[in-house]
Amino acid sequence: MSFSSEVKEELNKLSNLANKEVVKYEFLGYLMTNHITIERNKIKFATENEYNINRFSKLLNNLQQMKYEIQIVGKTFSIITQIPRLEEIKENLNLDLEMIKRQIEKQEMLQKALVRGCFLGSGAISNPKQSYHLEILFSQKVYADFILQLLQNYQICLKVVIKNQNEGLYAKDGEEISKFLAFIGANYSVLQFEEIRVYREIRNNVNRKVNCETANLNKTVESALKQIQAVQLLQQKGKLEKLSEGLQEIAKLRISHPEASLLELGKMLKTPIGKSGVNHRLKTIEKMAQELLTKEKK
Repeated sequence: MSFSSEVKEELNKLSNLANKEVVKYEFLGYLMTNHITIERNKIKFATENEYNINRFSKLLNNLQQMKYEIQIVGKTFSIITQIPRLEEIKENLNLDLEMIKRQIEKQEMLQKALVRGCFLGSGAISNPKQSYHLEILFSQKVYADFILQLLQNYQICLKVVIKNQNEGLYAKDGEEISKFLAFIGANYSVLQFEEIRVYREIRNNVNRKVNCETANLNKTVESALKQIQAVQLLQQKGKLEKLSEGLQEIAKLRISHPEASLLELGKMLKTPIGKSGVNHRLKTIEKMAQELLTKEKK
């Protein structure tokens, strides 16, 4: 089962349908989505998720709308019902979102029910082990804008997307998705999501550290190789013994300890010096080797 289906299964089991106002606004949330078709006094809701159909039928039963038909065509479930005052509901949705806003103002439970209905109607969440992506598609732009503003009041920041000529809302930020799931009442799913998110964060941090250490190691190896080649060149040309005592000492240590860091080389000297001092001496040797090569080319 996909993570999205698990979330919807959890929401389907919420035992909050005794509150008729909650039922009403969750139902209105469904009606705002692009999976709803409204013709005359008939509503058709189509989905590939059986939990969506189950929840929608529970809402209809609680709205005293007992007569409905469920159809299954391939992987698609459809539920069709006829509601006597559907035109009035459509008018409220299309023309009076401000009235709905006033009715649910300061009514957090009703606001959550409305958003939950939208998610159940057309929402989807990707597997958080692979990526973070939440999406809800609406039948009209005004609905998307309305829900966007409502969520912003709770510091849940979604973004607008156009998909298949439908306007929708989406999030790719793990924290925003987690806050959204908590808002619509999917508490167990939040725990699952956060567990996966923490694991991914730790894994990513470890990978970044390993990559950084690998890059530093590669850089150290490349530098040591250049230094060894410079010393060998000076040695071949009989120039090494003409260097100062300090340069000869560091050159011999570099050859005999190719894996050692600059700090480690500095501690091996008769008179220990720091990393910058060792680097300066080896850079001097590299420069002398380069000058020798340049002269030979001429």
